Amino acid sequence: MSTLGDIFIPYTNKLQSGVQAALKAGSENPQRIPASTHAIRMDDICSRAETVIRKLQQAGFEAYLVGGCVRDLLLGLTPKDFDIATSAHPEQVRKLFSNARLIGRRFRLAHIYFGRDYIEVATFRAPHEAGQQGGTVNEQGRIIHDNVYGFLEEDVWRRDFTINALFYDPVSGDVIDYVGGMQDLHNKCIRLIGEPEQRYREDPVRMLRALRFAAKLDTELQGPTRDLICELGHLLEDVAPARLFDELLKMLHSGKGWQTLLLLENYELLEWLLPLTHESLQEDPDGTFRPLLQAALENTDRRIAEGKSVMPAFLFAVLLWEQVTDLSAEARAEGHPEVQSLHLAASDILREQVNSTAIPRRFSNITREIWALQPRFRQRDQRRVSALFNNQRFRAAYDFLCLRASAGEEVGEDCAWWTAYNEASPEERQSMCKPNRKKRRKKRSKAPGTDAV
Repeated sequence: MSTLGDIFIPYTNKLQSGVQAALKAGSENPQRIPASTHAIRMDDICSRAETVIRKLQQAGFEAYLVGGCVRDLLLGLTPKDFDIATSAHPEQVRKLFSNARLIGRRFRLAHIYFGRDYIEVATFRAPHEAGQQGGTVNEQGRIIHDNVYGFLEEDVWRRDFTINALFYDPVSGDVIDYVGGMQDLHNKCIRLIGEPEQRYREDPVRMLRALRFAAKLDTELQGPTRDLICELGHLLEDVAPARLFDELLKMLHSGKGWQTLLLLENYELLEWLLPLTHESLQEDPDGTFRPLLQAALENTDRRIAEGKSVMPAFLFAVLLWEQVTDLSAEARAEGHPEVQSLHLAASDILREQVNSTAIPRRFSNITREIWALQPRFRQRDQRRVSALFNNQRFRAAYDFLCLRASAGEEVGEDCAWWTAYNEASPEERQSMCKPNRKKRRKKRSKAPGTDAV
């Protein structure tokens, strides 16, 4: 993969004679950077996105690739999504594409479907003005509705960071830069467009995005973009828990999950997203929780780098484990059996977490199962071992057990036994297990007056 130097040295060499001055933030006239002076290759462009753009342009509309995909293409990375910005309104897009579906109320846009996949098409947005139809801002400055349509020159100033405000026209090959995004990308810095506090208040999730980009791109936050995060972190309290879940998942599944979590902790945002995890890291009396979390996130990063699947439910099982074990111990002290204590603790912890960051039930149910299977790894009789080994959650629960062992929890013996069992032949497995216990039949007491005469 190309380095930043490899990508930008040819670019810098060709942009002499005052062009660099035109790249400074706030330039009123955009810098059009031709294909010959940037690193984007047509072979790297999604053909479906290009087709959509060509069709929009042929219909008389402006249309460009925008945001993260342009940023990643310039860095030699493979974009996850190819988003399009256009002068066409959502209803006009739907009229032009039979496979388009309009979504969103707060932010109306179009999805153009190709089977299960889709290309996202958003209309250029304009600044909100008092009483303007389609745009609403609450008392804290947060945007509630954002359907004020405008022009490209206005839309660029509505975007969050300079490195995400680059537009690319695959037809002409030009990159359009109004805010010095190319220079910031070159300098490896993240900077908000406009007045930083206002931009964070408009959408507090931008603080999370700033940290995600800092970790993913190995870049630095600059000035107020950096300094205001600790001060304004409390604004996340008013963001919908479901939206915070989506953002948290993007952060921890970015391939830089451990670095991202450290940034969340350093910038005092972890307590607003994962208050129970924050509390566990603050206390951690046995010194096992931080190593457990680090091992889990670094393993997740490796799997993502190798193109393997990752399981959100597994990650939440790790993030909340310390709290579950503490609460479960309290329930056992009150006289509840171990398995019941674990279930009671799981219900309480998940219910509390949902108040901050909502975990969809399809994930939380699997998280419960991973926790509930942990005591069963101590069992060695053949019937129970076989039942656990064939459980659909065995692999996730076993991986969790091994993580606990690597972090210093006293489950190393169980982890070693199950590792040996997993690698053994069927005959060897049978010899490793204790024989099944025979069930004792209870003697039935005779009813009074039934003795034989």
